[in-house]
Amino acid sequence: MPLIQLIVLALVQGLTEFLPISSSAHLILAPDALGVEDQGPLIDVMAHAGSLIAVLVYFWRDIFDVARGKLALLTGRITPGGRIALLVAASMPPVFIFAGALYAFDLVDALRSPAVIAGATLVFALPLWLADRYGKQTGTLETLGFKDAALIGVAQLFALIPGASRSGVTMTAGRALGLKRSESARFSMLMAIPVIAAFALVSVIDLAGADDAGASLEAGLIVAVLSFFAAWASIAVMMKLVDRIGFLPFVLYRLALGLFLIGLIIL
Repeated sequence: MPLIQLIVLALVQGLTEFLPISSSAHLILAPDALGVEDQGPLIDVMAHAGSLIAVLVYFWRDIFDVARGKLALLTGRITPGGRIALLVAASMPPVFIFAGALYAFDLVDALRSPAVIAGATLVFALPLWLADRYGKQTGTLETLGFKDAALIGVAQLFALIPGASRSGVTMTAGRALGLKRSESARFSMLMAIPVIAAFALVSVIDLAGADDAGASLEAGLIVAVLSFFAAWASIAVMMKLVDRIGFLPFVLYRLALGLFLIGLIIL
């Protein structure tokens, strides 16, 4: 795979993973824009691994509190960090069950099409705008209930559709439930950790059994490192600006991208 393709994939993944505009959609579209072959799901997930490390580094205080909270849970005490761990756990079952079904029935590649991306990009833009426009700005992770966390987890199911955006649907659900913009973004990113980790583990297992495992792993590591730096910068900007700018700029971007893709499909 050409080095320029790896660099573009890494930057696209890192910059878009935690924004509500669908990183998977951009990774699928990137090869067409570059005029090269699709890189396939494995390189996509290695790019996600770089993003995973970035979110772990950026939210290291939360991660540390969660780790201590898990130990406290073993003794029967629920600390603030332990409560966050339980909230994230409550949101996970739906996506893991349905993602496993997609892989089991080999349906992942069937969804990787410009038509699916265009439709999902447009369809999920409106709920994001409505939730951000009319949702309350009072909730925090300290006030988020386990039932609400589970509902955000159900919303995350739509992220299995390229173009829907995992960050987008979880932030939409968070805002609809009254979470502040920065808190909905924070919970969305914390929810990403077990999801991305699971997909990264699957990709490593697949790479280990591939005939060109060495070459694929080398390319994947390049993507992962570059994706880390891009994702860290993206998270930092998102968390500093989201309360001020809201989600409207991302809604407008989704509408423009979706209409552009439809135009290309028609032509």
